[in-house]
Amino acid sequence: MANRFENKTVIVTGGAGGIGDAICRRFASEGAFVWVADSNAAAAEALAASIRDAGGQADIGALDLCDANAIHDFVAEITNAGQTIDVLCNNAGINRRGALMELTPQDWSLSFKVNVDAIFHMCQAVVPHMQRQGGGAIVNTASQWGLHPAPGHIAYNTTKAAVAAFTQNLARDYAKDKIRVNAVCPGEVRTPMLESNLARTGRSLEELNALVPYGRIGEPEEVAALVAFLASDEAPYLCGSLIEITGSQAVA
Repeated sequence: MANRFENKTVIVTGGAGGIGDAICRRFASEGAFVWVADSNAAAAEALAASIRDAGGQADIGALDLCDANAIHDFVAEITNAGQTIDVLCNNAGINRRGALMELTPQDWSLSFKVNVDAIFHMCQAVVPHMQRQGGGAIVNTASQWGLHPAPGHIAYNTTKAAVAAFTQNLARDYAKDKIRVNAVCPGEVRTPMLESNLARTGRSLEELNALVPYGRIGEPEEVAALVAFLASDEAPYLCGSLIEITGSQAVA
């Protein structure tokens, strides 16, 4: 595999999760120094150690994404050490399931703090560094459901719609600085979170696969490949794009 990210530094929020894990490994396999930013320090360190054992470069940021000061301190730690920030992947997210009357105010508030506010604060911390170094790439993880809402997930759908709008606004504002901002919008992806939900509901993976015209749901590595492409020099004119990766599945 080509070292498209050799001598580049990448931050991945939610890096220890299902899709985040695949994103971190993909960037590391292509030569990047990867910062695994996650609230689960043990899982982040296990992933970083695995990357290092495979010959890659990684470190962790044990980070509460609901804490704006912690975000700015984390970014300052990286830049004060002399590293650039070439790619930012805002991947962290939570899903508080339920229709309007099934959610608590706390569910709604936390959904926005993690899924939207954290991206705002992370970008505010990173964008000035990208401006000074002459550019960079930001890839946000939105969702197919942010573009085509699924029933019974109003908090998740609304926050992911906000991520999509934020992506396009940020791209319009900073394209002049050669900062490319795009978002991936996955459909169903086989992650530990999805598998735990299957166990909770009694549905099977085969049932989900049958709903997808391509014949199966997505894999984290497929989303990671798209993220890496969007962040790479192979996509120099992609800016402000919301790219669905769904196997042509419509929202149920």
